[in-house]
Amino acid sequence: MVDTVLRITLAVVIGTLAAIVYSLRVLVLMERRMAKIETHIDRVTQKILKEELKIEKMVSRRTVKKKK
Repeated sequence: MVDTVLRITLAVVIGTLAAIVYSLRVLVLMERRMAKIETHIDRVTQKILKEELKIEKMVSRRTVKKKK
């Protein structure tokens, strides 16, 4: 009787530890995905910023030429 209760308790503890480890693994994978997404967003925003600066320069050149 005591042996059975001990085995069941041990199985529950080991199962809980396995679930915790698996959850941590999933969290690490999700964090890596989020980091990749952030780098992609940074790249896109940098490209948009460069494009906007080009457009602003072109517009400012046109307005200067029109004033003359």
